[in-house]
Formats: sequence, C-alpha cells, structure tokens
Amino acid sequence: MTTHNAKELRKQVAPYENSNTKTSILQIVNTVIPFLALWYFAYQSLTISYGLTLLLAAAAAGFMVRIFIIFHDCTHHSFFKNRTANKVVGTIAGVVTLFPYSQWGHEHAVHHATSSNLDKRGTGDIWVLTVDEYLAAPAWQKLAYRLYRNPFVMFVLGPIYVVLLKNRFNRKGARKKERLNTYLTNILIFGISGLLIWTIGWKAFLMVEGPVFFIAGMLGIWLFYVQHTFEDAYFEGDKDWEYVKAAVEGSSYYKLPKLLQWITGNIGYHHVHHLSPRVPNYKLEEAHNNTKPLQNVPTITLSTSLTSLRFRLWDEKQKQFISFSEMKAFHQNKKLKAMTKPEL
Repeated sequence: MTTHNAKELRKQVAPYENSNTKTSILQIVNTVIPFLALWYFAYQSLTISYGLTLLLAAAAAGFMVRIFIIFHDCTHHSFFKNRTANKVVGTIAGVVTLFPYSQWGHEHAVHHATSSNLDKRGTGDIWVLTVDEYLAAPAWQKLAYRLYRNPFVMFVLGPIYVVLLKNRFNRKGARKKERLNTYLTNILIFGISGLLIWTIGWKAFLMVEGPVFFIAGMLGIWLFYVQHTFEDAYFEGDKDWEYVKAAVEGSSYYKLPKLLQWITGNIGYHHVHHLSPRVPNYKLEEAHNNTKPLQNVPTITLSTSLTSLRFRLWDEKQKQFISFSEMKAFHQNKKLKAMTKPEL
C-alpha cells in the first residue's frame, strides 16, 4: 500500500468519525436495561432451576460484552463528542465490566499505536513470539509461552487473572489521575458488590455474577484473540511497519451473524476500528460497506475462526502464523536434508 493510498483510505473513513448523541444514548438504554433485567431474572430463577439461571446469565454476559464496547468507545473518546461525558460513562461502564477506565484506556491506546509492530510488543496485546525468538528462548520461557498460549490458560484462567486481579492494581508509572480513577473504580465495584451481597446473600450473588463475569470474560478474550491472530496477519519490524497496513491487514474482519454482530457492538469490523478508532461502534459497518478497499481485507467467520486456536508462533520468513507442530516438522525436515546432503 503506497503512502498516497493510505492517506486516501483514512480520508474516506473520516466522515464516519463523528458520534451521534441520540444514537449513543439509545445504545446505552437498549444495552443496560436488558442487562439489568436479565441479571434480576437470573437471580429470581435460582428458586426454579440453576440450569435456567445459567441460561439467563449467559444472555446477560452477552449484554455485558456490549457494555464493554460502550466502555471501549468511551476510552477512544468516540462515543460522545464531550470528553467528560466519555469519562463519566466510561468509568461507570468500567465498574460494571470490572475494568478501570483510565488505565485500560492508556494501555489500549498503546496497543493501537504499536499493533503488529514486532519491535514494540508488550503493552495491551497478546504475547506473541516469532519462530526464531522461541527457538532461542531458554527452557523456562518456552514452557511459560506454551502455557500462556494454551486455550485453557488463555480463555479460562485468563479472564480470572486479567479482570479480577490485574485490573485492580495500577500500572507502574501511572499518573495521579489514572491512579485515582482505578481507586474509584475499585471502591465502586466493592461497594456495589457488598450491597448486593448484603441484599441477596453471597451465595446467590456468586451463583449469578460468577457465570456472567466468566462467560463475558471468555468472549472478550476470544474476540481480541481472533481479531489479531489469523494465518496471514501482518507483522513487521519498526523500520518497515506501517500504521494503515497494520490496521487493515493486521486486524481481521470477523464476519458474524447479525445477532452476534449486534451483541458484540460491531467489533468484528476490527480493521475499520484500527484504521480509525474515532469511528463509534454503530458506524463501523457503514464505514466498511461504503469504503471499497476495506472490503478486501482478511475475513474470518465463526467456523474459520476456530482454526486460529492452533496458531502459536509468527514465522517471519513465511509471513504467517504457524503451530508448534508445523515449526517442529519444518525444522526436522531441515535437519534431515542437511544430514542427507551429498558431499562434494
């Protein structure tokens, strides 16, 4: 992609960067009210059947993901035109989803600025090693990496670690306002949780909130994972890295059924979002449909996205993700060829 084409593409998306206050408020209403209603019905269903409770909790988890998208847009200052409104709504949404607004906003901004840059990995992204880095790593790091990339660790233990533990502490070097926002978020989370436990009891609270948080957490990590982990993704060293290429080639278009697209706040149009984070979630589809170059990007579906589970390492030579078994087979063949090479 030439510099001219990159500038032109960003220019084509610019008209969609303005939020609509009425639409934003409507999205809050049609997201928060169903979430609260489903949570309440899940609690009431405890006296009927816990299977029904889990079903309602799963539905509530879907709306929690949608609340997180509102939170996410607020951190980009794209949900409202007013920055204070974004911070207030974002902080409240962060309490519901258990994410500190200022801290996560900072890390996510770094993620956008460095996504797919091999020389600037480590903040707000998933741990990715190249084949050469993995082969050169000591045994303990290889083990740690294999554990980290294991689906059980990433999607089951991951939400517990990130949401319940990591999010409760300030990052090193955080400024005063960011630290205060994290403290405020924690106080509100503990206060509301304590009030609910006092009202309905700790057991009922955990039986409802537990699966809601856990399912939403797994879905959130899964979405982030598949949007940056697909076979022909884009990764380059800082010297050759390009922002627009990283956006449209390093972020996938996750083509979901309409209901799931709505529940996930159109975040499947991740290539559009990375190209222009100021586009609110409810305009991402429109921007995609009306910008032809954005329709020729890496596209994955529900079924094809499952193949991303086997991707573990980035192969800089082939410019694609590969599995551990593919890496092993490649190097075994390489050794075999070296051993059987006839002497001159």
